Amino acid sequence: MTTAPEQDLPYDVFSKACPSRVTLEHVTGRWGALTLGALYQGSFRFNELRRRVDGVSEKMLSQTLHALERDGLVLREAQPTNPPRVDYELTPLGREVAERLLALIHFVEGRMDDVLEARSRYDEARASGPSPATGRAS
Repeated sequence: MTTAPEQDLPYDVFSKACPSRVTLEHVTGRWGALTLGALYQGSFRFNELRRRVDGVSEKMLSQTLHALERDGLVLREAQPTNPPRVDYELTPLGREVAERLLALIHFVEGRMDDVLEARSRYDEARASGPSPATGRAS
């Protein structure tokens, strides 16, 4: 397998102490990726975004948005209204990251038939094959 030539970058995500690793975790974690993907569609209020990212708890969405805002990927804009209104949108850097994530998301969605078929073959082989613990058929 060939990879793109390595560039001389000041950061190395494979190094345990590299700060890029934390940002990568924020971006590629389940809620981070889904939040960035949703915000690519435009500005959302908190509860709108929570409905769009089905299954995320209020606490997890709040933590995710905070981390993405701190990384410079999400802009939080509080409106001085009564009741207060807070909107979230992607920064230019956030849009760039989201575009790359959405390419992966769309690829995975487009290949789900292959994934589900592979899962089925895997599960069938494990159900009729030897038990990993004993080496004997179950």
